[in-house]
Amino acid sequence: MTNMKDIQKKSDTELIEMVKTDRDTVRQERFKDKFSRKASIIRTAKTGIARALTELNVRRRNQETK
Repeated sequence: MTNMKDIQKKSDTELIEMVKTDRDTVRQERFKDKFSRKASIIRTAKTGIARALTELNVRRRNQETK
């Protein structure tokens, strides 16, 4: 799991790539067999997606207000 401090240090392209990979992880886990799914992997990936998108939105809003 990634901290917000680590996410804030990343560039926009790194954050976008992080969102893509986490979404692929969620997609792969959801389509696995019922007994081989891991809820913790899905949960951490979704948390990472939310944190990265939050940081991207904060950066976009700060650029608009300047």
